[in-house]
Amino acid sequence: MSPAHRRSGDAGLRAALAVLAAIFLVGAFAPAIVSATGLPGPGEIDASSLSPLFGTASGPSSAHWFGVDDLGRDILSRTIYGTRVSLGVAASATALSLLVGVSAGMIAGFRGGLVDTVISRLIETFMVIPYLLLAAGIAASCSGEGGCFGGTLRPGIPLVVLVISMTSWPGVARLTRNQTIAIGQADYIASARVAGLGTPRILLTEILPNLSGSILVFVTVLVPQAILAEAALSFLGVGVPASTPSWGQLIVRAVPSFPDSWWAMLFPGLALLATVFAITVIGDRLRDRSSLLTGWSR
Repeated sequence: MSPAHRRSGDAGLRAALAVLAAIFLVGAFAPAIVSATGLPGPGEIDASSLSPLFGTASGPSSAHWFGVDDLGRDILSRTIYGTRVSLGVAASATALSLLVGVSAGMIAGFRGGLVDTVISRLIETFMVIPYLLLAAGIAASCSGEGGCFGGTLRPGIPLVVLVISMTSWPGVARLTRNQTIAIGQADYIASARVAGLGTPRILLTEILPNLSGSILVFVTVLVPQAILAEAALSFLGVGVPASTPSWGQLIVRAVPSFPDSWWAMLFPGLALLATVFAITVIGDRLRDRSSLLTGWSR
């Protein structure tokens, strides 16, 4: 890579990190930002802001910078609060996917034999199931009044997180397994076995630290996937509850009135696009430097 190309890549990485940091700060301090800017709460209805002729949504104005929806709720306020919900869902789903995927991959790659065969077949089974079909099926089945498993799983954010993580962990597990097999052939792993270290200790102290680079890159892949998955599930009507503002919900609610009320879709859509793009740029730079995700697939 030429010095000019490297400097360009570093500048792009810094810009992406700055955008992502700003978005995370907005999500973390959403209530304070809305309060400090004098915006109405995400659920507050201002009927006077609706179009005086037909009582429909009105566009950007000095009182409502991003306009209001068909109920008179401020789009900017809801987009800011939606940042917290969308990023929270993505972070939770990513954490659960990593916990299951990395654990299963390390155990399969280190133990081998029957354990590896069973886990590998389970991974392959999940990977061949259509992503949205599985997600929509599980979410729809548990979206009834009684939920699933005797009411343990009910409609809401926890169910969305579970659905997304169930379809994300197999890719993590497969790559973790392959890397664990390679790491397991190192001399220091053989020395640890000779020293009498048990399997849990070898996995946690010898193998897991060597997977930290891969896990970091996994995050940059899983987070944007989870954000888009939440939006897709909301579009199918099985995502975050309608009463909870998320970018996906805002976009879904704006679909029937588009393009007349274009602002209701544009601004949350831009927030989603900026977040996914920033994380994707960061992931691309990390993959260029480490080549850790060769062969990644859902």
